[in-house]
Amino acid sequence: MAETAKADSTTRTVERALSLLSVVCRQGAVTQSEAAKAAGLSTSTALRLLRTLEGTDFLRREESGIYRPGPAIVQLGVLALSSESLISTYRSAMDRIVEQTGESTYLSIPAAGGHGLYIAIAEGTQSVRHANWVGRRFQLEGSAAGKAMADGTDASAGTDWQGCAVVSDGVEPDITAIAVPLTAGGKAVAAMSVVVPSYRVTPARLKDICRALTEATSAVHAPG
Repeated sequence: MAETAKADSTTRTVERALSLLSVVCRQGAVTQSEAAKAAGLSTSTALRLLRTLEGTDFLRREESGIYRPGPAIVQLGVLALSSESLISTYRSAMDRIVEQTGESTYLSIPAAGGHGLYIAIAEGTQSVRHANWVGRRFQLEGSAAGKAMADGTDASAGTDWQGCAVVSDGVEPDITAIAVPLTAGGKAVAAMSVVVPSYRVTPARLKDICRALTEATSAVHAPG
């Protein structure tokens, strides 16, 4: 009987947490009291569960107290759409960028804990080119992909050069990355990056790469 009661209690906790998560994802931005009211929970119960969801990156809390969907739920959403679906959607665009620039082009998505994850590459044709990092995690902060995906409510936030985010010596020394956000439902859910040895980067080269990125991705819409 005790085990059954414990299981029932755990099930109710999970249901309440999922209800809160659903409220925040549907509304996009809510206060603690608004989330509690919408989910039919007491303020204290809602606060406890919201803190748990925040601590696991399913929600993020702004300084104003507003709760928004966190990186973990964004990542799960992308995975639900399927990484394979994203890859197949953008594969031709990546190949086109390599044809135009000769540089390695990556597709990456947000991961938990402030990280990103490289999920696909179109390898460059230059004799000196970036190694394959597919499957590798990286810190979003300080990376071009992270800047491009900086704000899920504004796909252009973080871009700093003609619509592209540009970072030198970010994820790796002597490497410059140029990235653009990829959106679904008005949110930045992934990024496409061209990775170039810094010695090959000039203002004219940056312009060409940024143009190739923006033109190749602008005609494509992420699944969802």
